[in-house]
Amino acid sequence: QVQLVESGGGLVQAGGSLRLSCAASGSISSLNVMGWYRQAPGKQRELVARITSTGITNYANSVKGRFTISRDNAKTTVYLQMNSLKPEDTAVYYCNLAQLTSELWGQGTQVTVSS
Repeated sequence: QVQLVESGGGLVQAGGSLRLSCAASGSISSLNVMGWYRQAPGKQRELVARITSTGITNYANSVKGRFTISRDNAKTTVYLQMNSLKPEDTAVYYCNLAQLTSELWGQGTQVTVSS
């Protein structure tokens, strides 16, 4: 059974940085996409960034140039480096693992950016 464990959320002032981590364990396909989504109060969950097992990335327009997604060499941990944070980045951030026949979500980690 695959599990996702997230860490790294917290409270930061506008302009600051945070780094989120998501470690996957269990039976993981060599072909997969790992990503970060976020959901602010009263809003729908939205894609922040994702990275394929071959290293292809894509980002939401709102975070381009500020956030960077990466994976470790074993490709079981995904990171989201968030710089120049804005109050509108405040949300619960969820890790996602999509494989050929399954999709899994992490438990979510709160990111709060104060103005």
